[in-house]
Amino acid sequence: MGIEAAVAGAVIGGVMQNRAASKQAAAMNQQAAAQQEAARLAAEEARFRPVGITTRFGSATPQFDQGRLSGYTYQASPEVSALQQQLSRIYGGSLEQAERAAGYQPQFEQAAQGLFGLGQQYMPQSKEQLVAEQMALLRPYDIEEEQRLAAGVFGRGRGGLSVGAGGQPELQALAEARARRNAQIAASAPEMLASRAGQAANMYTQAAGLLGSGYGTQTAALAPFQSQFQTQQGLEQAAQGPMNIGTSLGAQQSTAGAVAGQIQQSGANAAAQLQSQAAQAKAAGLAGMGAGIAGLGQQYYQQQQYGQYLDALKGTPAAPMSPTQLSQFQQGMGIGGFYNPQQPIV
Repeated sequence: MGIEAAVAGAVIGGVMQNRAASKQAAAMNQQAAAQQEAARLAAEEARFRPVGITTRFGSATPQFDQGRLSGYTYQASPEVSALQQQLSRIYGGSLEQAERAAGYQPQFEQAAQGLFGLGQQYMPQSKEQLVAEQMALLRPYDIEEEQRLAAGVFGRGRGGLSVGAGGQPELQALAEARARRNAQIAASAPEMLASRAGQAANMYTQAAGLLGSGYGTQTAALAPFQSQFQTQQGLEQAAQGPMNIGTSLGAQQSTAGAVAGQIQQSGANAAAQLQSQAAQAKAAGLAGMGAGIAGLGQQYYQQQQYGQYLDALKGTPAAPMSPTQLSQFQQGMGIGGFYNPQQPIV
């Protein structure tokens, strides 16, 4: 009877523990499903949902495919469309005007190169070079004057006249006059150099101004087209205004929905956690009850075996225990090897 009770207790306890494990697994699955549903609802709340808007300058309509944004269309108002068409008609003329202005640029460049060349010619390298240039310019006049003086002197029969160490008087006076002139030229060389440098710099400035005028002419010729194009862009932005307003409202709605979804998901997760804890506690209680029933059956079996063991020691007839049964009994009771035949049990 003891063995049957122990076996029955173990079977009942195992069944109850298995049920407890099944309940705990079901609770975990339920919690996972609840969290997934909460996440799905939160994602749905946070989805971007732009709205259609109509203003004086145009209208915009979002396009959806299976609940998801697939595109956006906007349409300019009739007033804006008319202005855009009117500007488009004058694009061609403005660009042609800019092309004609660009055709004059080579002429500006040619004139500027001429002025740069003159500036280089006017710019001397040194004072000595400037003095040499002045002497070279005066040399033809000096030769002519010498010839005229020599003709006059010899014509009057004064060619052989010599006064002291100075030689012929007219030639001596001419040499002294040229020496004074050359000294004056050398003394004024720095001033002449500064003047020539200023003239060269002025020519460089004029050349750069010509180039700048050419580019400025092109820029001024292109300005009407740029102004018209910027105006066209402004009209297009005005037509896009409803779409920008709609997407901005959709973004704000998405942000608010995301916050609401987080709150909803947090509450759903907390509820699922509490449900899971309650189910796990119930499963733990069922498992403990099963373990207790199995323990009671084992305890009953051990008491039966222990009673048989005591009866055998006292000489009371009892069903004999095999060595294997005795060993299992001692191990189950935790008293293996404690029995001493010299110490009788009362």
